[in-house]
Amino acid sequence: MPPMEPCRSLALLSGSLGLLSVLVALSTDFWFVAMGTTSSHSGLWPKEHQDPVAGYIHVTQAFSILASLGGLVSVSFLVLSCIPSLSVPGRGPLVSSVTAFAAALFVMVAMTVYTIERWNQPLNPQIQTFFSWSFYLGWVSALFWVCAGALSLGAHCSAPLPGYEAV
Repeated sequence: MPPMEPCRSLALLSGSLGLLSVLVALSTDFWFVAMGTTSSHSGLWPKEHQDPVAGYIHVTQAFSILASLGGLVSVSFLVLSCIPSLSVPGRGPLVSSVTAFAAALFVMVAMTVYTIERWNQPLNPQIQTFFSWSFYLGWVSALFWVCAGALSLGAHCSAPLPGYEAV
């Protein structure tokens, strides 16, 4: 087994988990929970159409979607790099690495904006509020994509260089 195979396989696993994590986080509405006499939860896609959606929610949606697209490209190039007839030798892991790091950056921007805006909202002493599992899943996806980017870069750097025989 060439030295790039373990890195590429782990990058594919990490990138797939990152993509799955951000898609689940995007589609669920347990980003923020409020508990008082009743409890409620919210996500990035408000159900009430009468209320205007806050700007930070639109920013979080947009950057999370960009992260999903970047993650999809990253995973796709890793899959294609496993099929020699469909890939340019050594380029799949490099493209995957760049797009995985871009996905990580996009999701970090989304999560940072959401965190800061929610953190700075006024509190009601009778209502306990906290971030919930969808929110944390968004942060976890950033970690998966940083790992996928580093492992893809490792796969690219350990790939054998084409010699004169390949030309």
